[in-house]
Amino acid sequence: MSLSTSTNTLVANTQEPRFDWSQAEVKALFDLPFMDLMFRAQTVHRENFTPNEVQVSTLLSIKTGACPEDCKYCPQSGHYNTELEKEKLMEVQKVLEEAALAKEKGASRFCMGAAWKHPSEKDFPYVLEMIKGVKSLGLESCVTLGTLNDDQAKRLSEVGLDYYNHNLDTSAEFYDSIITTRTYQDRLDTLSRVRDSGIKLCCGGIMGMGEEQKDRVGLLRQLSQMSPHPESVPINMLVKVEGTPLENVDDLDTFEFIRTIAVARILMPKSHVRLSAGRQGMNEQTQALCFMAGANSIFYGEKLLTTGNPEADKDMALFANLGINPEKREEHSDEAVAEAIAAQVVKQEESKLFYEASV
Repeated sequence: MSLSTSTNTLVANTQEPRFDWSQAEVKALFDLPFMDLMFRAQTVHRENFTPNEVQVSTLLSIKTGACPEDCKYCPQSGHYNTELEKEKLMEVQKVLEEAALAKEKGASRFCMGAAWKHPSEKDFPYVLEMIKGVKSLGLESCVTLGTLNDDQAKRLSEVGLDYYNHNLDTSAEFYDSIITTRTYQDRLDTLSRVRDSGIKLCCGGIMGMGEEQKDRVGLLRQLSQMSPHPESVPINMLVKVEGTPLENVDDLDTFEFIRTIAVARILMPKSHVRLSAGRQGMNEQTQALCFMAGANSIFYGEKLLTTGNPEADKDMALFANLGINPEKREEHSDEAVAEAIAAQVVKQEESKLFYEASV
């Protein structure tokens, strides 16, 4: 199917998701005049979502540093000296207190990240309790724990996990330039296990790692071939951290990043496209263009795992300027939130779930 730059042609064929986009078709989207691409992306967005609502998530690092993976962008990798202090797995009660605070500030989803290649059987039960506690607060739950086996995916499903985050990061062709300790197929296998367990997928990538446009094309095409598409698609801008191999990589052109958001919206029309890491380095005008391109999800709070993020108050001020409202979930009273935390604390103490977790 050829793509015309005619506005009338561009608005057509945006009704149903497709899973058969060719490399040439995706490249043609990137090559459209910027305004035409933005118009098409915004049209697709309005056909599938409330135009001025953005889903808001908060991300907490529940286990920081000493990761055995060698991802060249990551300050948590044990292969690089980034002066990041190693931390043990957080206690369940502390995680739930952070989740309650995130909800108070307007988050509808609470995401928990652990710097593991894969979760150990020693630590896994505590993560399951965290998920149950987060859900008891009326929040959607999401975790990123590395690769999973079939049993772990099943157990996550049994406690009601809503989303599992496992990014592909980049194209299959560029992947080995960034990571050598886990294959692209390893990531696809974990995504398949998660999907087969009935858990929603949060899967995207990182832009600005020195990849070429063809790699951004390849990544988005790979994501668009998943059936169904990932329900959440985070598009990250690399945050360059001193001590990592990518600390001096050239900056990605801002318009190219916005184009990536827009193409993701067109390819995956019913997915939430998340403007994720890197927002701290973006001005308000850039973020506004990303929302115009179809981004309708953000992380907010002061930190994304270990890197900075715009403070929640600044995000709410930006939302007010743009006329954007956070997506709402079912509300629970403050008393219900307090009772939920208390119930989890009692359960943890009875089960002896407070412990000195290994790094």
